[in-house]
Amino acid sequence: MAEQVVVAEGVFTWPASEPQLIGARCVGCGVVTFPRQGSCPRCTGQDLVEHLLPRVGTLWSWTVQGFLPKNPPYAGTETPLTFRPYGVGYVQLADEVIVESRLTTADPAELNIGREMHLVIEPFTTDAEGRDVLTFAFAPGAAA
Repeated sequence: MAEQVVVAEGVFTWPASEPQLIGARCVGCGVVTFPRQGSCPRCTGQDLVEHLLPRVGTLWSWTVQGFLPKNPPYAGTETPLTFRPYGVGYVQLADEVIVESRLTTADPAELNIGREMHLVIEPFTTDAEGRDVLTFAFAPGAAA
């Protein structure tokens, strides 16, 4: 098994048996953001605390990324010949925040608005040192 590294520090808890996304909650007004920010987008307050987000949410909207994104900013190592379409969605986590995320499937039969979605950590690419770069994604759970 290749060594594993996270796509970016501070995005999700890892290693963890039940990883969670790491957001922030404004002490002043209570708004929750993901990813963490330096100031509150609602009240511009600077007093934000780390806030672990729920692992299960609801698919709010989705689409299929059907073409290879430009690199940069996309950091994948696919080529036009090896690229496979992937799902992208907005997942509502409780009443706290909506997170944009890669989905584990691009099959429209498995994706519908209101579908329960579960946070997973999965390999995204391999870095120059041959390590698996891990990212977060959401996988379909029970049908809505």
